[in-house]
Amino acid sequence: MMRNTLIVIFFALSIIVPTQAKEVGSVNLPDTIMAGKEQLVLNGAGLRKKYFVKAYVGGLYLRTKESDAEKIINTDEPMAIRMQFIYDGVSGKQLVKSWNEGFANATTGGIGTIKEGADTFNSFFTEDARTGDIYDMIYTPREGVHVSIKGKLMGTISGLDFKKSLFAIWLGEKPIDTSLKQGMLGK
Repeated sequence: MMRNTLIVIFFALSIIVPTQAKEVGSVNLPDTIMAGKEQLVLNGAGLRKKYFVKAYVGGLYLRTKESDAEKIINTDEPMAIRMQFIYDGVSGKQLVKSWNEGFANATTGGIGTIKEGADTFNSFFTEDARTGDIYDMIYTPREGVHVSIKGKLMGTISGLDFKKSLFAIWLGEKPIDTSLKQGMLGK
């Protein structure tokens, strides 16, 4: 009787214990991450490539799975983007250049409304990204976008407009990488 009970408990636990959700470019992204006190699920993931170089794996985390990019961008609820670097030595300058291009595309050149937030965001990227480094951008309503690099909180940028512009870098009409966008949307 005890043995049967243990088998049932073991089987039940094996179902609810999270496993690695998705392997992309030899990177295993977790099924879930936390945004404040809320657990988010992996919506999708893909590779960021530039000139045939695989730079990082990007994963999008939401409350519930969603494939409508515009809805995700405009929603005021917890969500996150995780970047795990594959390429060793992406410079802070290269990242800032990419962010600025992405912000310009996301705001159709009208970056003025988020310029202060974008400048603060850019100031976090002073070191080269190395293979295995994890960068998290976690949005929580009323708080803003919490930026962590290698597990260290760099700062928080408030404002829904900034969050929309930041997430549009990956999910907007002119994304930083179209195949990465499709992967993040689970397509």
